[in-house]
Order: sequence, then C-alpha cells, then structure tokens
Amino acid sequence: MLALALPPDVLTSASVAYIHYLSFMICFGALIFERISLKPDPNRKEAISMVAADIIYGIAGVALLVSGIYRVTKFGQGSEFYTSNPIFWTKIIIFALVGSLSLYPTITYVLWAIPLSKGELPNVTKNLVSRLSLIINIELIGFASIPFLATLMARGVGLA
Repeated sequence: MLALALPPDVLTSASVAYIHYLSFMICFGALIFERISLKPDPNRKEAISMVAADIIYGIAGVALLVSGIYRVTKFGQGSEFYTSNPIFWTKIIIFALVGSLSLYPTITYVLWAIPLSKGELPNVTKNLVSRLSLIINIELIGFASIPFLATLMARGVGLA
C-alpha cells in the first residue's frame, strides 16, 4: 500500500540507490571471501569457489559502476554537485585503481579455469598466493575508504 502512495521517481531513485549499496557490499564480501580463501594448492572445490567469487565480484562491480553513473546523472544531488567536488573525483580514482588492480587476480582465476575444465588443479604457489593477497588487501583498503569519502561528500566537504 505504501509503495502505491510514492511517486514513481522516488521509488526508482531509491531502487537505484539500493542497487548501488548492495553492489558495494557484494563486491566487498566477494573480496573478503577471496582473501580468506586464498591458499597454496587449493582443492577443486576451493579453486572453483575462488573463480565463482571473482565472477560475482565482477558482476557486482559493473552493477556498482552503472548504478553510480545513474545516481550522478539522473538521481541524487545532481551531476554538478558531484563533478565539482574533488572528493567525488578521489572516489572515482580509487574505484578505478581498485578495478585496475583486480585485473591481475581476475586473469589469474580465468587461467585457473583452463586446468579445472580438464579435471586438473591449477598450480597455486606460495609466491602467487602472496602476490594475490597483497593485491586483494590493497583493493580492500581502497574499497573501505570509498564510503568514508562518500559520507564526507554528502556533507558538502570539498565544495568551494
């Protein structure tokens, strides 16, 4: 009954915001899963879980980006509020850096799919685990900083 009383633009705006927040949480959760699951010589189930977590991370990352673009251009405070704020651009840069860093783990997991499809296990060394762990840790730190910047921005910090 309550939903019928709301103007359609309010429901659409709220839905886009919800998708944005949910996508962020899924990205963060997938990264945490990857980080705590990463180990040398995983068994088949563990390796497949890592590949699946990265696919979920990628899909949620795209949803996060698309919903964020909609929030800036169609909903929220209006595009000028965001694009004139250096904190917004800091958020965008961090998101782009996290996304760029995620390419190495993603390519690694795609390469795991080749032996997995043949019924074999990927070769996961301690050095590879160390490298992936470092990258994922940096991604997590970057992702964790974005909501803080968003809360600053929402309070007008950074506006002239």
